Amino acid sequence: MKKSNISTLIALTVTLLVGSTSIAQDKMMKDAMNNEKTVMVGGAAMYPSKNIIENAVNSKDHTTLVAAVKAGELVDVLQGEGPFTVFAPTNAAFAKLPDGTVEALVKPENKAKLQSILTYHVLSGNYSAEAIVNSIKKGKGKATFKTVNGGTLTAMLKGNNVVLKDENGGISMVTITDVFQSNGVIHVVDTVVLPGTGSKK
Repeated sequence: MKKSNISTLIALTVTLLVGSTSIAQDKMMKDAMNNEKTVMVGGAAMYPSKNIIENAVNSKDHTTLVAAVKAGELVDVLQGEGPFTVFAPTNAAFAKLPDGTVEALVKPENKAKLQSILTYHVLSGNYSAEAIVNSIKKGKGKATFKTVNGGTLTAMLKGNNVVLKDENGGISMVTITDVFQSNGVIHVVDTVVLPGTGSKK
């Protein structure tokens, strides 16, 4: 066999081996994901092996939140090691805000205000629904949590549901709990919570 043919055969073999390895690795990753305990949010499976942003971008119910996080330049933060507990408002939650509010907030000149609102939905630490409920019971019906923006959220029980009271007296109900991520946990909420004037800007 000619030298050029041998070289071609070797190159082809290497290519096939690399391709087979890549396919095998992809299959292993998919199999591992298939074995994960997932929660469906916005029509998509949320994988515990993925971080908050990697999961959130797949939820059709959280496109407004993802756009706001991008506009607020908080993607890198929420992809960080954490852990974080995020109370994630749905698109319908943002739609409850006065007309034009979201459009105004995502403008570059309002980035600081947007960041303040978004980080008001985030706690530093990993708080499962059970941990939150236990804190409420320990506090005889109320538990106060300090948010990343420096403000506070008050958690209470309404029947079997956890509700959040913001610094303005606004109420938001947790509709989906314990969506575990590689860097924390998400709890889906039906209303945007808003920081009071005393919170960090």
